[in-house]
Amino acid sequence: MTQLPRTKRSQRRARSAASESHPEPPPGHLPVAGPRQVRRAAAHLIRQDTRAFTAMIVFNALAAAAGLVGPWLLGRIINTVKDGGSVATVDRLALGILAGAVAQLLLSRHARYLGHRFGERTLARIREQFVDRALALPASVVERAGAGDLTARGTTDVATAGQTLRDTGPDVFVAAVQALFILGAVFLLDPLLGACGVLGLVGIWFATRWYLRRAHTAYLEEGAAHSTLAEVLAANASGARTVEAFGLRERRVADSEEQIGRCVAARERTLFLRSVLFPSIDISYAVPVVAVLIVGGVLHEQGSVSLGTVVACALYLRQLSQPLDTILQQVEHLQSSTASFARVEGLAGTAAVEAGAVGTVEGEGRAEGVPADDRIDVDGVCFSYGDGPQVLRDVDLSVRPGERLAIVGPSGAGKTTLSRLLAGIDAPVKGSVTVGRVPIADLPPDRLRRQVVLVTQEHHVFLGTVRDNLRIAAESATDSELRAALTSVGADWADGLEDGLDTELGPGGRLLHGAEAQQLALARVVLADPHTVILDEATALLDPTTARHTERALAAVLHGRTVIAIAHRLQTAHDADRVAVMEDGRVTELGAHDDLVSADGAYAALWHSWHSQPEERPAFG
Repeated sequence: MTQLPRTKRSQRRARSAASESHPEPPPGHLPVAGPRQVRRAAAHLIRQDTRAFTAMIVFNALAAAAGLVGPWLLGRIINTVKDGGSVATVDRLALGILAGAVAQLLLSRHARYLGHRFGERTLARIREQFVDRALALPASVVERAGAGDLTARGTTDVATAGQTLRDTGPDVFVAAVQALFILGAVFLLDPLLGACGVLGLVGIWFATRWYLRRAHTAYLEEGAAHSTLAEVLAANASGARTVEAFGLRERRVADSEEQIGRCVAARERTLFLRSVLFPSIDISYAVPVVAVLIVGGVLHEQGSVSLGTVVACALYLRQLSQPLDTILQQVEHLQSSTASFARVEGLAGTAAVEAGAVGTVEGEGRAEGVPADDRIDVDGVCFSYGDGPQVLRDVDLSVRPGERLAIVGPSGAGKTTLSRLLAGIDAPVKGSVTVGRVPIADLPPDRLRRQVVLVTQEHHVFLGTVRDNLRIAAESATDSELRAALTSVGADWADGLEDGLDTELGPGGRLLHGAEAQQLALARVVLADPHTVILDEATALLDPTTARHTERALAAVLHGRTVIAIAHRLQTAHDADRVAVMEDGRVTELGAHDDLVSADGAYAALWHSWHSQPEERPAFG
């Protein structure tokens, strides 16, 4: 395929995005971001709300400092009592402990409030960014990945990452600050006792290191298993009628149970890792306290440290178990959330790689990528899906601006595949598909959608009003323009809606049957106003009379524009300027209807067969 020259900058970006994605994503799944990309994305989110993040750090530090007052004053009380000090002094020190506890409570509450606000705002940014990236993905990428993987990332993974930003992140940060302050206080009281406490924590370091080396991969596998299960369940739900009609219930249940078993196995793997980590941590908590009491007792007998210092150090180290417990308990969630965030950020890597593959990078000039006109040229195109056999073989075709071209042929001839290449959804394995001498697949999404629109017999009715569904194609369209678009495609049913354009569609509202939903989709095409429209059996779900009316209405609306129709009915080919006949992945005939009928070739045979046996007309789509 002919490609635009890529700049060195775009090449570096594409290679960087590719190298920072998970090297081997599960088959059929979108990539996973690498550690560097995750760290950079997290830093970018923090920079977007630096003020709130800084305030959270300051208040957490103040709360941690206030928490150090209690054990230190308690040590003072012990020394005061031992030395025969007054009751008034003890009372003042006790009031100081109470004041420190109240200050820590208030500061911690405000720090948590700031952390939650930061987390909620950041979660909103992640959701918006995910939606933008998902909508920008090429249709072929989404189709290869499947709805299950994308849905799991947009729901479970985004929610997990958001919970970390809202709860886990602030909790771990507060605990880390508290732990550092506590260890610092122990070293200030007595460096030797502080060294004993740190050495006693070595067991925690080994157990955590063992866990971290295994947890990230285990959680990625768990996420991939959940995505596959979501894909299977979604397929079962959407194809329920087919499952019932062909008696596939047992097979589909077996497939679902197999995927559930894989999810359970992946979950058991992560549970095993936690079952090793947490008992090891619990045992390790007591070691530094015991070490300080033993060594401190010896030093106290020698007169090196006071009894209050030993007690204060022991209390500090006992107090250390609380922040360490918070950190280590959240390590498990941090591993799962990091894996989830890596899966969410994987979309950024996908977008970068796709952009680099076609030589486009956001922000760089693309003057050479502007189509000179609306002429579409297919030159020596070959195509196959993955490692499968060739679907298209050496296809040559030119579509002039404003022409109405019909593509006909038996099922499996490659008509739909050619329409996908013409719409820029897929790129040829060999040869080129260009519009105005620019490869269609190289066009950025916004320009591509203005240039070419593919309409298939698949249609979507989104939750919302009729107006919402139509304005997807033209946000600034007026109500009169929306009604005119519906009228142009023969959607007379819209005039009878009680609430007009404000009628809610979908569950709980007006349910559209197949023909109505397809007319709604065609009305979007009218509003999108592209230069070229590719109709891949776009009226196949309409009855013959309605389909004929809709096709004529569309022909009037799209007058002067390029229309490429994958013809299901040969009457569509009769009305076209030219007809292309496809057989076995090749264009075998090309010309006007009358000329092809006179040539007495494959098209003539199809035409005569279609007219001679109206009751058994073959479906040439």
